Amino acid sequence: MEFANSGYYKRTSPKLLYLLFLSFLSCSFILAPHLFSTNTSFSLLYSTMVENEGLAAEMDGGSSLKNYVAGVVEEGETEELEHEKVKPYTRKWEKSVMYTIDELQLIAKKDTLGMYHQCDVQHDVPAVFFSTGGYTGNVYHEFNGIMPLYITSQHFNKKVIFVMLDYHNWWITKYGDILSQLSDYPPIDFSGDKRTHCFPEVTVGLRIHDELTVDSSLMEGNMGIVDFQNLLDRAYWPRIRSLIQDEEQEAQEKLSASLTSESPLEIQNEVQEDQVRKPKLVIISRNGSRAITNENLLVKMAEEIGFEVNVLRPDPTTELAKIYRALNASDVMIGVHGAAMTHFLFMKPVSVFIQVVPLGTVWAAEEYYGEPARKLGLKYIGYQILTKESSLYDKYDKDDPVLRDPKSVTKMGWEYTKKIYLHGQTVRLDLGRFRKRLVRAYDYMFHRLNKHPHLQSQ
Repeated sequence: MEFANSGYYKRTSPKLLYLLFLSFLSCSFILAPHLFSTNTSFSLLYSTMVENEGLAAEMDGGSSLKNYVAGVVEEGETEELEHEKVKPYTRKWEKSVMYTIDELQLIAKKDTLGMYHQCDVQHDVPAVFFSTGGYTGNVYHEFNGIMPLYITSQHFNKKVIFVMLDYHNWWITKYGDILSQLSDYPPIDFSGDKRTHCFPEVTVGLRIHDELTVDSSLMEGNMGIVDFQNLLDRAYWPRIRSLIQDEEQEAQEKLSASLTSESPLEIQNEVQEDQVRKPKLVIISRNGSRAITNENLLVKMAEEIGFEVNVLRPDPTTELAKIYRALNASDVMIGVHGAAMTHFLFMKPVSVFIQVVPLGTVWAAEEYYGEPARKLGLKYIGYQILTKESSLYDKYDKDDPVLRDPKSVTKMGWEYTKKIYLHGQTVRLDLGRFRKRLVRAYDYMFHRLNKHPHLQSQ
């Protein structure tokens, strides 16, 4: 697993932002940043006409807080009843990143005068508050935020407004297609929108079930990971359809030009070849650390086995719809352990995911990608490399713990693991050894695609 670099740990300076929860009998939330003096954290105030009922808050697995609010509040005219602090970020067990997340203060107050506050915007749907800070910038952690957002909000059936701390325009651009499938309303920038917003109900923070997964037993209607995938289908299909139309037009133009140069027999042979489906293999390529240095030979071997090979080189600017299209249409994916393996979420169940596991990454590869892939219904193969397949083999003595006992090195801490095994290692596959896994994947997918057994010599 790749954690964000130090740039993602930057502490944001405190801003003048306070939130009020208001109404009379119905519930209401009010965002009114102009009412209060400067403070080092954001405040959410809950107030009620009834005697002390507290925050009526419900903690879920230590990762979220749900708050139903009612009442009327004015500064200086209320009595504080209860005070709760929360950081609306899912990975509460990771103290180093939680330090960077802005804190919300939930303050329950009893109204004594029965006065109402003026709302600039009166909403009739609930709000969900969450942070896009922390490890944002790493696709693994971004989807470990997107999936909890789905878990927390899907039961609202899009009748919900997202209020975002650490609002980033690039994040909205990158994940706007998914957000539009979860909410019918534009998100609110928590620190940038200075109007007073009133909501009937508020959820602060997100629920997380596990790494890159949705536990259907904990969801309303038993919604699961496949339902999340269906949401991705709906999110990306309009863009994919546009890409297909452009490609079909280009192909039609090329076909028209080729008809004048190809004989009818050549065209007939091409059609007959297309009737037998080749399994599609996508190789997620890396540059630098954990790159497969003999990738060109891997591609050649895969083509000789019978695969239709596509080498994908995603970077932070690559359009997600294009990655989704490539992997959703693939039958097998190969990649070296790292954040880009998160894209297994784009593959259809029963597809094959082969993760190349470098030295020192066995536990993380299984925990963060292997087990979630199985839960999705993928056929998962973890290819643990031998020491001779690692570039570290040429850097260290054969008896060095780095090669002989990676667990003892990783126990020394994250900085050692990152420096040696994540940033300091490349992979040169033993193609004879790797071929056996690849042939098994080919035979399995060829049989599924063409509905009859296919024997492939090794």
